[in-house]
Amino acid sequence: MAHTVDPRRVGLVSDTHGLLRPELVQALEGCALIVHAGDVGRPEVLDGLREVAPVVAVRGNVDRGPWVQQLRRTEVVEVGGALLYVIHDLADMDLDPVAAGFQAVISGHTHRPGSHREGGVLYVNPGSAGPRRFKEPVSAALLHVGEDDLEVEWIELPG
Repeated sequence: MAHTVDPRRVGLVSDTHGLLRPELVQALEGCALIVHAGDVGRPEVLDGLREVAPVVAVRGNVDRGPWVQQLRRTEVVEVGGALLYVIHDLADMDLDPVAAGFQAVISGHTHRPGSHREGGVLYVNPGSAGPRRFKEPVSAALLHVGEDDLEVEWIELPG
C-alpha cells in the first residue's frame, strides 16, 4: 500500500521519555517531517520516528548520554516558506521570535498541550507523547502549513 506524503503536514512531538507508542507512529503517517521538541529519552525513539519521516529534534532536560551530542538545544526548520523555531523549554528562549522572522515556536517540557498566537507568532506545545504523567493527556499534534497560515490539529493518544 502506498502512503501519500503531504509536504505541508508536520508532526509535532515532545516528551516521549523513551516511549514510542505505535498509535503515535500511525498518527504521523503521511507527514513530510516530524519535529521532536525534546525529552526524547532514548535514541531508538528517533530511529522509530525516522521510519515514518525525516526528524528534527532538540535536546531536552532529561536527555543524557553520548547519543545526545547529535541534538542541539534549538533548531530552525523551514516548511513551505514558514520558519519554525524549536526549543524544549520556552523559559530558555533568548531571542524575540517576531524580530527573528519566525512564524511558529515549537516547545515541550510542560507536558501540557496547547497553542496560542502572540505578536503574529504561533506557539505550539504538543504535550507529552510518552508515559502519562500528572493529569495531562497523552498527546501530539499535526501542523498544517498553508499558503498564509499555520493550523494545529491535536492528536490524543491512549494513555
